[in-house]
Amino acid sequence: MTIAPEHRTLLTVHTHARGKRSPVTCRLKCNDACLHPAPNESANEYFKDVVSSVLSRRAMLGTLAVAAGAVVIGAQGMDAPSAAAAPLPEGRFPGHGGSGLAFGAIDPQPVDVDALVVPEGYTWDPIIRWGDPILPGARTFDPNNQSPEQQAKQFGYNCDYLDILPFDVGDEHRGTRGLLVSNLEYTNAAVMFPPSAKYWETDAAGNVTDKKNAYARAIERAAHGMAVVEVRRRAPGKPWSYQRISPVNRRIHLDTEFVIDGPAAGTDLMKTAADPTGTRVLGTMNNCAGGTTPWGTVLSGEENFNGYFVAAGANPTADARYGIGSSTSYGWEADEPRFAQSEGYENEANRFGWIVELDPHDPSAPPVKHTAMGRFKHEGANVTLSRRGHAVAYMGDDQAFDYVYKFVSKDRVAKGDSRWARRHNKTLLSDGDLYVAKFTGDSPAAEIDGSGAVPSDGAFDGTGEWLPLVVGGVSKVPGMSVEEVLIYTRLAGDKVGATKMDRPEDVEISPVTGRIYVACTNNSGRTPTNTVEGPTEANPRNRKVVNGATTNGNRDGHVVEIIPSGDQTSTRFTWNLLLVAGDPAVEGTYFSGYPKERVSPISCPDNLAFDAEGNLWISTDGQPSSSAIAKCDGLFKVPVTGRERGHVQQFLSVPAGAETCGPLIDSRDGMVYVNVQHPGEDGTYAAPQSYFPDYVAEGAPVEAGDFRGPRPTVVQVYRKR
Repeated sequence: MTIAPEHRTLLTVHTHARGKRSPVTCRLKCNDACLHPAPNESANEYFKDVVSSVLSRRAMLGTLAVAAGAVVIGAQGMDAPSAAAAPLPEGRFPGHGGSGLAFGAIDPQPVDVDALVVPEGYTWDPIIRWGDPILPGARTFDPNNQSPEQQAKQFGYNCDYLDILPFDVGDEHRGTRGLLVSNLEYTNAAVMFPPSAKYWETDAAGNVTDKKNAYARAIERAAHGMAVVEVRRRAPGKPWSYQRISPVNRRIHLDTEFVIDGPAAGTDLMKTAADPTGTRVLGTMNNCAGGTTPWGTVLSGEENFNGYFVAAGANPTADARYGIGSSTSYGWEADEPRFAQSEGYENEANRFGWIVELDPHDPSAPPVKHTAMGRFKHEGANVTLSRRGHAVAYMGDDQAFDYVYKFVSKDRVAKGDSRWARRHNKTLLSDGDLYVAKFTGDSPAAEIDGSGAVPSDGAFDGTGEWLPLVVGGVSKVPGMSVEEVLIYTRLAGDKVGATKMDRPEDVEISPVTGRIYVACTNNSGRTPTNTVEGPTEANPRNRKVVNGATTNGNRDGHVVEIIPSGDQTSTRFTWNLLLVAGDPAVEGTYFSGYPKERVSPISCPDNLAFDAEGNLWISTDGQPSSSAIAKCDGLFKVPVTGRERGHVQQFLSVPAGAETCGPLIDSRDGMVYVNVQHPGEDGTYAAPQSYFPDYVAEGAPVEAGDFRGPRPTVVQVYRKR
């Protein structure tokens, strides 16, 4: 039957979102971060001030080449909408650039295309969707009959980080059984819940209002967190199916108990009325990106945790620096005193904003929050090993004008996969040294005019230093104890003079060269009239001109390449910009010297991944907001060495309103995996703006477990055979 659109406002949102970026995404995912002044008001140096002074486990999995072209695919065996891609301009986007997975780059897709678009010769299938049952007692998903108990046994909402680990500990290649691990970042009640009194409060006349009730809020808490799910397939290179019942399946949510370890555990700043020891906490939230360690555990970053707490007032300086305000969009403070940070819970927010470590192979092992790695808006963390076996983790704080961090473990990795070795390796992130990055440019400031023009030496580059915060268990920050440095890490970075960056998100290490890559998504606050920060060598644009119209700010972002000066534990490095993103037809873009007429347009780099051959893959978040591009978000391959360095090639495009998350590249199998997050984000339950991935036709019967509306979904892309 035809569903009539709703006429009520389900969420109060601001209209600050640029282009066609959903303001709902801004409100729910990051608490309108770009609407407010940057929390970092410290006086330490920006790039502007310094510019004139002078093995990833996932990437070990294979090589395989495949076909070319471009095709739009909705969903296999379903009545999915399709979109005819406009012809490419002559000479644009040639395929087969670089080694590894080969394909013909697709056309950028208009923002209203509600289809997953993949290259010719490939097809796609869902692996698991929001609401799919994964634990005993879970029923087939019924969007009209949701409950907190059922959601806690089902796959959660808005999947982000993704990996598929070999099922058996120690295996280096995916076989026919695997462990799918996914973050479940945040929820959108307007899309999730029917306009019914079961989920929404009513007024005196019995009419449904725009305020969620306690029942809906409990479902939301159960939909956050992480999931571990067994998957199987007939052979390598074939599509996976998830196992509805498996002893390894697991849901992590806001009622899951976590262990807090490291130097800040047990200190007064971590204690609450519910946990007077300061060593246990319920739940994790806003889990964004992550990483898989060399010893086979998964790391998850607690990112925009500030949007769930009401400021307690006990430390207004810290509350302001972390963006904790007087209200939230989730309203959980009405349900549990810890979210209100009321008496006895003044420290509850201190227990979020950490790196979480989960062992997917051991369902009995509690997840751990590592305080030694610092507290901020963690996008994620990725670990490599130094020559002497120390674990080295790189991390970004996803906020405009915030920092990039490095952690070096005190102990060294134990070789092998014995029980003792695994037990030891799972303690490596519990103790070590924490650093924050300071960058220095090498070009005259006069050459950085905000247009993005390349300086006279032919590159945006310079040198850098890792400034110590905690070393050998001793605070290196004047006036701050170790636990204060680790709990208020942003304030510590301010004190030592770290370099402010443009939303540093995912940080990945090349498995081939050992170089480190930082995705700086964008910074709408970097404008010509901004009194805090102008254009710099590492942030070379504060505006762009498209068809005679000027758009202020760094709307398209860039990618930084860091080259350690020696071992990964070194405190010195050099750096350069791999690319300055945007439409290559517009001035102020840079692709490491690769011919602009031969690259795909790209904007707002977010998650990064490497294939086994050392090619960088970039997923985007916010590309619809680019005034020059204004296309659906996607996944892009970029060689980083040789003649093909900087050759951006778009591999796929996600449906309308969606963000591309958790890219996983298995060139050995010829497969690519992504999490499609928040499709149709700006719609409502009764008036959806996406029908991905079930694509139930209007008037058609809805099969059990399907939904005529958008569902965040784990997707696999593979070769047609």
